[in-house]
Amino acid sequence: MLKNKLSEYVRLAAAGETVLVVDRDKVVAQITAPDAARSPLVADALLADAVRNGWLTPPAVGAQDKPPASRPVAPLADLLNELEDDRKDR
Repeated sequence: MLKNKLSEYVRLAAAGETVLVVDRDKVVAQITAPDAARSPLVADALLADAVRNGWLTPPAVGAQDKPPASRPVAPLADLLNELEDDRKDR
């Protein structure tokens, strides 16, 4: 019966009702409205799930707002000389 009227039960939960899902007179699940603190965006929920599963690590508390400064791989003159040497081989 849940499958046939799922959209109706979801509307009830969104309106603040708690819907209990039962199987053979035993409560097996509960449908409720999300907490007020939860973001309505699905991407935020997926991100939170990725952190919970250990796929992502959140930034440390007090992390900088800006990314760390990038350091050049080599001085520009060295890169240009290497490029020129590569072109000489052609």
